[in-house]
Order: sequence, then C-alpha cells, then structure tokens
Amino acid sequence: MRLAVEDGLVVAGETTVLDYGCGLGGDVERLSRAGVSCSGWDPHHRPGGVREPSDVVNLGYVVNVIEDPDERAATLQQAWSFARHALLVSARLETESPELEGAPFEDGLRTSAGTFQKLYTQVELRGWIEETLGERPVAAAPGVFVVFRHAALEQVWLLRRLSRSRRQAPLSRELLDQHRELLHPLIAFVSERGRLPRGLELESRAAIERQLGTLRNAFATVRRVTGEERWDRIRDERSQELLVYLALSRFDRRPRPKDLPEATRYDIRDLFGSHAAACRQADRLLAELGNQERIRAAATASAVGKRLPAALYLHTDGLGRLPPILRVMEGIARRLIGEVDEATVVKLHLDKPAVSYLEYPGFDDTAHPALRSGYIVSLDPLGCDFRDYSRHRNPPILHRKELLLADDDPRRKRFAALTRQEERAGLYENPAAIGRQDAWGELLRRRGLEIKGHRMRRLAADRRILCSRDRFE
Repeated sequence: MRLAVEDGLVVAGETTVLDYGCGLGGDVERLSRAGVSCSGWDPHHRPGGVREPSDVVNLGYVVNVIEDPDERAATLQQAWSFARHALLVSARLETESPELEGAPFEDGLRTSAGTFQKLYTQVELRGWIEETLGERPVAAAPGVFVVFRHAALEQVWLLRRLSRSRRQAPLSRELLDQHRELLHPLIAFVSERGRLPRGLELESRAAIERQLGTLRNAFATVRRVTGEERWDRIRDERSQELLVYLALSRFDRRPRPKDLPEATRYDIRDLFGSHAAACRQADRLLAELGNQERIRAAATASAVGKRLPAALYLHTDGLGRLPPILRVMEGIARRLIGEVDEATVVKLHLDKPAVSYLEYPGFDDTAHPALRSGYIVSLDPLGCDFRDYSRHRNPPILHRKELLLADDDPRRKRFAALTRQEERAGLYENPAAIGRQDAWGELLRRRGLEIKGHRMRRLAADRRILCSRDRFE
C-alpha cells in the first residue's frame, strides 16, 4: 500500500480502496487517517466488513496462507472482481524466508507454529496471477504485483515510475522574479515533458500570450535567460525516457496510441514525429541488447558509474543518467523483480545478461558500508536469486563511493576527499586485498589509522611513527 501511495495509484480524496483480507485492519486505519476512503474485509477478523467495488483492491499477503489451491485461486478472482482500476497482489517469496522450517503440506509448508505458508518465486507468482486471472500483472516490487483493469492506467503508472529519476532544470532567478507567477507553469510543464504545451494543456496559456505573445516566443525568452543547453538536455532526456519505455513495453504488450494518455501521445508526436517512428527507434535500441560489445561500450561511455572489467556499478540515484541501452537492460530486470526499495547500488553485469540490486545500509553516513543483501536478476534465462550477507562475518565493503555518483551529486565532494586521504596513506596499493571488512580493518590497524565519519586520522598511540599530520588531513 505504501508503494501504491508513492506511485500515485492511491490518492487521498480521490481513490477508494478495499483491503481484501485486511486482518486486524492496520492498513485500513493508516489510509483512513491519511484521508483515503478505505474499507476492509477479512473472513476471520472482520467478516462484517463491507465488500464493494473500489478503485484499488489490495490482496496483501493473503494467497500465501490459503492451503487449498482452488480456494486460493477463487480468492484472487473474487478480489479482482471488486477492482475498478487495479488489484494489488503481494505474497511471501522463498528468498524472503530462507530459514522458514516446516513439513511439506499441499504445495507449501506446515510451519512449526501450525500455520500454512506457500512461498513463491517472483517468476512463479507472476505466472500464477496471469494464469488465474487471464490478465498480465506488472511487478511493483519483490513479491508485489499490480493488475490493471485498463491499459491506459497501466501506461500512466509505468511512465510515472520511469520518470522518478529524471532531473529538473534549474530556473533563472531573474526570470522568475520578473514573471514568476505568469511563467512558472510554462517552465514547469516544459521541465516535465520536454515540449511546449498543446491546446488547453496549460491553463495560463491565454494570460502568457497576452503578455508575451505566443507560447513559443515566451519560452524562447526563458531559453535565452536560462541557457539553451539545459533545455536541449531535458528534451533529450525525455526522448530517451520514452524510447526506453517503448523498448521495455515490447516484452509485454506494446501500447497502441489509443492506450496511451493524451499527453504522452503529444510527447511522442512532438519528440519523434509519429508513434511508428518512435517504435522503430525503440526496436533498434532493443536489438542492441544482443550485442555485448555495444553494452560494454555504453558502460565505458557512461557519465555515471564505476566501471570495472566485468561490471558497471552505480548508485540507484544515477539510473536516469545511464545511456539508453543500459537503462533498457536495467528496466528489463526491474520488470521482473519490481522496485527493490532497500537497494542502494545497482550492478550491471557486462560479462552476462544480469543485473544485481545491492543493499548497502548507511551509504551516505558510513565511509565504507558493508553489503547486507542482494538480488541477482538473470535476463537469460529469466530468474531471480537472493543473497543474504546480514550474518556474514566478513562481508564485502565499498571503497571510492564517489565513483558511483553523478558528477554533480553533492555527496561526491565529501566522499572523494576521504578517498584522496586513503590514497595518500597508501591504502589502495593492493585493491583486491581490501574488499572485505576484516582485511580493511586490519590494514587500518597496521597503519595506525582510523576513520571517523568521512575523515581519516591517526590513532593517538601511533603519532610518533607515522608521517606528519598534513599527509593525512
């Protein structure tokens, strides 16, 4: 439900929600407090709850506790029957509960607590939903899928997700001071869509045209004051975003123009000339995935990420900066696994078609965070694997974090300063030997050094045998 709210699928004051199998009603209570019209029903805890058609129906962690496969399928179908716009389905995955013990029962387990659990793989859950409903689900996160009633709603949702990482153009203070109220809606529109508004898309159009002439002339003023390059970049980014979207849609069911929101149809027409032309470019982009040399070349040319011989590593904040072919590669993986919220770093494998989503807690505050977990998504063949490092005595750690960030990321300067200190101290003479927590800690101890925050300093007991303080700070 949190994902549904963040993605705009559930909007306070606009969306009605039915929590089908709500248990004690925690989500119902939280959504209601947030201003969402929400009702809940549960056969055990709330049998008197109202079951009625709603915009969004949530079937959260219900199907994995139903023992009978026929009853499980019937429950999914009943929940779907109440969904006017979308059905959310979530279930426990095998990778989330690797230590769950129990005796085999039906197609799941009878746990030591006497409860039934059917654990899925991501691919299995997707296939079961599609087979049961005859509708194609879309992955929202590991173990979470959305089934849309209408194709246009699905496309709005997918486009909104894809645009999360898009940068906003900086605005000219002078221009805003002069025509702030009048021009701000126009600037915001072009920043969002990469094109001028059409028809009635901009409410303030008439007022702008009275003051500054046509929208084209008004925006020409904006471009002169704020710089041509930034707006060309926004247009290129929006074009690339749409190409990635259309390329990825080929793996499911590419939307026809009539399935797309009107604004998106205008985007495609203005940026590519026609829907057919955009699809042809997207197909050419998709075909490049079969060329491993092309992928490696794109990784080398990428403006963001740490390039190693067999992989490109980058912080999740930089995904929108990747070359289009690499965005498609990552997008295919995300179509399979959904959003991995805890992931901090993405690894694009360059020696095989695979993408890893890696969790490094404390990335911003810890100088060398340790790897806690990772999902490895294989694209050929399709599959997901989960690795848990939370109990590992000697987990991998990160160095040179600044290389994972975009050049204009404000964190980069602070991270790079620590790296320079470590380089001057000779700590990177053998990079292969410091990739694990224990080896790195031992090296620091031998050199009489410690790291606090993102600064390195000498241990007090070793001041006499180390070189001058200026060497390190």
